[in-house]
Amino acid sequence: MTSPAPGGHGIDDAYLTDWTGRRHQPAPNARILSLVPSLTETLFALGLGDNVVGRTAFCIHPAEQVKQVKSLGGTKQVNWRKVEAARPTHAVLNVDENPKEIADELESRGILPVVTHPIEPADNAPLIRLLGGVFDRRAEADALADEFDAALQSLLADRPTEETRALYLIWKAPWMTVGRETYISRFLSLINWRTWQTPDGARYPEIDITDRLLDDIDRVLFSTEPFPFKDEHLDAFRAAFPAHGAKVQSVDGEMLSWYGVRAIQGLRYLRDLAGTVPQ
Repeated sequence: MTSPAPGGHGIDDAYLTDWTGRRHQPAPNARILSLVPSLTETLFALGLGDNVVGRTAFCIHPAEQVKQVKSLGGTKQVNWRKVEAARPTHAVLNVDENPKEIADELESRGILPVVTHPIEPADNAPLIRLLGGVFDRRAEADALADEFDAALQSLLADRPTEETRALYLIWKAPWMTVGRETYISRFLSLINWRTWQTPDGARYPEIDITDRLLDDIDRVLFSTEPFPFKDEHLDAFRAAFPAHGAKVQSVDGEMLSWYGVRAIQGLRYLRDLAGTVPQ
């Protein structure tokens, strides 16, 4: 995606300027293509379900309503014939999840990209307000953003003081983790769980897991997505690294990596997670 450009400073700009610096006009009758699962869920939460005319195959929430919207591809590739047939006027995208080439192609076809890029957990409230502003659901967006802010402040007020060193796994064969500059790592830091420091600062690096590496880790977190880690994967890991088996636990990837409206539940999940022990 392109780099962000300076926006204005009025309240309208806060609601209408996306990450690229593009200032949108309110579009209450927009036909929306959503290429990000968490943004699809957020659009429905804002009461925009009837405006969503296309989604990805990975957009699964809210389960019953989203089934009524045609899948037009994935987050990295779309079926352009199906896109044209859906006749969207706008598309919502994310810098990390969608290639810039898709945004460029959408714009060349006259479909206006609304580009998002939440980096810090606190970015969720402005993200919700952006979607509410662009698609004329400001009151609904304000209510959800205020709910998020209240949940965030409540969590921070009870933040654990002791640091927990965590290795968050998102893939196997090869093993992959998340760097400290990612949204996931910053979300976990709200409860003072610090992810493993990648040597070169990479965001999603491949790693070689050894006993020596695990000696400096308090918890090994197996996320349920994007790789669908299950009990058998945790059991195999315990067998391979018996000295560190007590550190292993499964975590809900949606709760820790999805933004928008899901982050409200995610904050509550994070509070509960802080009090868990590995199983």
